[in-house]
Amino acid sequence: MRLNKTQLVMTAVGIILTLVACGSDHSGPVAVATDYSQEYHWLSLPDVDKAVDVFYLYPTAWRRGDNEPYICEIDNPSMLAGSASVFTRTATAFEPFANIFAPYYRQADAAYALTLPLPELEALIAGIPTLDAVTAFDYYIKHFNHGRPFILAGHSQGSNVLINLLTGYLGDHPDVYQRMIAAYIIGYPVAAQIIEDNPHLKFAEGPDDTGVIISYNTQAPDVDPADNPVLSGQVGLVINPISWTRSEAVADTIEGLGSIMPDPVTLVFEPGPQYADAQVDIANGVLICTTADEDYLFELTQHGFPRGVFHSFDYPFYYYNLRANAQDRINTYLSE
Repeated sequence: MRLNKTQLVMTAVGIILTLVACGSDHSGPVAVATDYSQEYHWLSLPDVDKAVDVFYLYPTAWRRGDNEPYICEIDNPSMLAGSASVFTRTATAFEPFANIFAPYYRQADAAYALTLPLPELEALIAGIPTLDAVTAFDYYIKHFNHGRPFILAGHSQGSNVLINLLTGYLGDHPDVYQRMIAAYIIGYPVAAQIIEDNPHLKFAEGPDDTGVIISYNTQAPDVDPADNPVLSGQVGLVINPISWTRSEAVADTIEGLGSIMPDPVTLVFEPGPQYADAQVDIANGVLICTTADEDYLFELTQHGFPRGVFHSFDYPFYYYNLRANAQDRINTYLSE
């Protein structure tokens, strides 16, 4: 169960103090929010020419080196490069119809974070990463949004942070939440308890409901969810990103709109036919893909995740389905 706001804050403070006590090579950044009035603290500040915005948080985009802190600095060169790279295969799904605002935010090292018990993991993310993201979102709402409806979109650590934004800031600002078209919380589990504990939130049930959370975590059928580190032992709510239902019926590749997959030589992600099928596994809280080549993708990602855990492809597998679905939800919201 995700801790309540008071528990998260107290545990996050405890973790920060513990890291500081470990010495300068582990303490990382001070828990003071990044200044988002500075343009160089934004990965994407678009020219506004569309009626809808996307506020996007990238996944973990760096790896901690020897003697580096467990939370990176806002100007960490590895994170700056990694976030720009992942932006091209995730956030760009929304570019045709939305102004994409994406702040840089200080991140936890994933290899360290995933060794923590769930309460400590969530408290770590509720510390500096969430502090930065909420500060950036508040700045975006006050200075850039100008009352437009918006979509939240994230992946992996970015999605974990967005859950804190949804349960905290948006719970405290219902007028802002009313402008949220949808939240694509992909690559991190959204447990049913989160919805139960936060009555203002609701999970998507179909292809065009609005004000909802969309989430899934993709893996092969032969992976025991207990061995999928992305899940951190949680059972998440899942919607099928091809059929946009929560049933366990298989959505075949013929039903999909297309994927973006890396060229085997250049590794540049290119548009192509639908690569992945999709089936919701309700009991385990995962999305099952049977058509992906487990060995090939395992080698391609340089063993970043266990074989059959398709975390790196949550967006690319269903890229054009995500694009079309976001457009459908926008159309519904604007028509209402």
